[in-house]
Order: sequence, then C-alpha cells, then structure tokens
Amino acid sequence: MDTLIIVLRIILGIFFSFAGIMHIVKPRIFNRFIPNFLPKLVVNYIAGLLELAIGIGLLINQTSKQAALAMFILMLIFLPIHIWDVFREKPAIGSKKIAIIRVPLQFLLLYIAYLIYTY
Repeated sequence: MDTLIIVLRIILGIFFSFAGIMHIVKPRIFNRFIPNFLPKLVVNYIAGLLELAIGIGLLINQTSKQAALAMFILMLIFLPIHIWDVFREKPAIGSKKIAIIRVPLQFLLLYIAYLIYTY
C-alpha cells in the first residue's frame, strides 16, 4: 500500500501542479466552468494557485496529508460545477460524454484524496 500511495501522490502532484499552472497561463480554457456572476480571471487565478499548492504539497512527504485534505475540499467545491456542466447545452470543455465522465472522476479524486489523507 505504501508504494500505491506514493505513486498516487506523484501522479496527482504532477497533475494538480500542471492544472494550476494552466489556470494561470491559459485562464480562458476554464472560463466556461465559472458562473458568469463571478469574476472569471480572479477565480481562475485563485483556483490555479490552490491547485499548484496542492500539487506541490502532494509531492512533499511532510505536507502530503494537508495537501490531500485541501484536495478533498477543493474537489467537493468543484463537484457541483461538474454536475452543472453535464446538464448544460454545450459543456465547458469537450463533449457531453466528456462532461459525464468528469463527474465520476471527481468522486475518484475525492476517494484518492481520502486514501492519501488517511494513510
């Protein structure tokens, strides 16, 4: 189990770091996920910084539990957005099928964050 947790931390650390950087470098990609009543650029930068911090935190042994908890909370916050995206006429990124796949993926990420946190 030790090896699995380490591998998951590395994969998700890289994934979250990349996603965080993309939120900052190419924020327009994520604009359709953000409701219109929110300031899109600010939300993108905040989400990007949080994801980058989580990614780096997962890669550091001493901070991985705190990063996993932050990841869990962030995925809970993002879950309604992904559910909302499934029911939109045109999903934020990709097709309806991809929007549908993102919902169980959020639950998988929640579960992995739980595993890392509790291990």
